[in-house]
Amino acid sequence: MSNQHLTRYLARMRRVLDHIDAAGHEVLDVEALAAVAAFSPFHFQRQFSTLLGMSVGEYQRQARLRRAAMRLAHRPQDSVTAIALDAGYGSNEAFARAFRSLLGRSPSAFRASPDWRALDMLVDRLNSLRSQHMPEHFQPSDVDIVDFPQTRLLTLEHRGAPALIGATIQRFIAFRRAHRLPPDACATFNLFPVDPIATPAEDFRMMLGVATPRQIEAEGFEAWTIPAMRVARIVQTGNPDNLGPGFDFLYGQWLPASGEEMRDHPPFVRRVSIYPDVPLHEAVTELYLPLA
Repeated sequence: MSNQHLTRYLARMRRVLDHIDAAGHEVLDVEALAAVAAFSPFHFQRQFSTLLGMSVGEYQRQARLRRAAMRLAHRPQDSVTAIALDAGYGSNEAFARAFRSLLGRSPSAFRASPDWRALDMLVDRLNSLRSQHMPEHFQPSDVDIVDFPQTRLLTLEHRGAPALIGATIQRFIAFRRAHRLPPDACATFNLFPVDPIATPAEDFRMMLGVATPRQIEAEGFEAWTIPAMRVARIVQTGNPDNLGPGFDFLYGQWLPASGEEMRDHPPFVRRVSIYPDVPLHEAVTELYLPLA
């Protein structure tokens, strides 16, 4: 199979995954999913499982429960019943059985005390299916050089294994709610002072930031100002947990060919639309590389 044919084939399969992500609670049959990618329903099951190593039914189940787990952990205003219905389960009992079989505890127990490592394993498993078989590809035309305005943040630093960042995110969200800093009015940023790939898990650091001119005293939160500066920007749609392809392209391909020099400031991202509030393939993240 030529590279061109392979690219087209994988793009069709990617449409299937995006369709599953957008469907939410709806359980889609093989015929409907095959039609999304213009595959024959007689062969689609084998095409999907051979490429991804998981049946289409199992992928749907895990994708729905992933979103449910994220909502249980980070959206306390959503009831367990509402989350169960949105995940395609007609009763709390059926939802609890499915959830426990995948994440090791009941939805209520997970909400009270999330198993961050189990959730990270699920997220990593589903992300790996995409990144391994359908990696993101960027072109120089995807990069813009823009003037980023000075932006004042309140930041909370996560230290330690990336798999445990969920607890820091919970604390960050609770702070935003308590001080009325909603994402639609106060932009969400992440800053990366260390390389997540090269840094041992125990030394990993990352800052979660909310844009606000207000000065709020809270334990663990510190003010940080992103200065006005030139930046290289690339916009990534989908898979907000895997920023590697975008930054790898900026550092490894775009920067050496650009003639630009780096500014002494950590790279950062702005979370424009956030999963699970939007379907996974609609999550938009802007990646920024500071320039001298």
